[in-house]
Amino acid sequence: MPRCDVCHNRCNLNEGDVGLCRARKFEDGSFKCANYGLVTSIALDPIEKKPLNLFYPGSNIISVGSYGCNLRCPFCQNHEISYGFGKEFEGGARFIAPSELAEIAESYIPQGNIGVAFTYNEPLVGYEYVIDTAKEVHERGLKTVLVSNGCVSQKVAELVIPHIDAMNIDLKGFTDSYYEDVLHGNRRMVMDFIEHAAGGSHVEVTTLIVPGYNDSDTEMEELAGWISKLDNGNGREKIALHISRYFPRFRMTDIPATDLDKIYHLREIAGKYLDHVFTGNC
Repeated sequence: MPRCDVCHNRCNLNEGDVGLCRARKFEDGSFKCANYGLVTSIALDPIEKKPLNLFYPGSNIISVGSYGCNLRCPFCQNHEISYGFGKEFEGGARFIAPSELAEIAESYIPQGNIGVAFTYNEPLVGYEYVIDTAKEVHERGLKTVLVSNGCVSQKVAELVIPHIDAMNIDLKGFTDSYYEDVLHGNRRMVMDFIEHAAGGSHVEVTTLIVPGYNDSDTEMEELAGWISKLDNGNGREKIALHISRYFPRFRMTDIPATDLDKIYHLREIAGKYLDHVFTGNC
């Protein structure tokens, strides 16, 4: 049975089947990007909302998302487009060709736009569109940004990274049990992607703190300590960490929002290892 090689799920698909990500399909004897160019969300956002605090601060960026995701985070804030396109998501999708999206980005330069950010759902389940659009954006002298969960194969990473100027990558925790049992992901794959991306792009990392799951002092020490050993963009600076606050949503509504004191406490711990630690959603 044919096996997809885009991410850790390595879905076995028969003719006509769609992968767990909902964005890749086996059709006519090959794997195809089923969500290519299908845009569910587009907006002009502050760059800090990605979040990227050290990449062209104060600028704006056209943010675009499609549908599909290869994780199953029970607290997903974009579950309508990540989990159940065609069922939970009823807003439809508009086809925007790579050249058209680049033209849209160019038209917003007077509003402070610096380029295009691939975000909202998991962009790399449709990596072909990311690459094609990034090429068009760069031809116009603009920047490209990727916001990703990092669960992607080395093959896809090598194809995508050369076309991206900056990334915010989720490192959602630092234990395999949390990644595998709660998120249905692969921590080692994410760490490999961060290491690879940091060699050629500006990288910042985000960790969402969920009470009782990934909020221990020890885990933050290990996570921040690992990040501190990486160089960002060939040694120019150290990687920044964004510590975000969890709020009850989607299928995880029985756990209260992360205590603010806990967020600030973990920021202090991370600050012992990193030069730049930011807090979000506080």
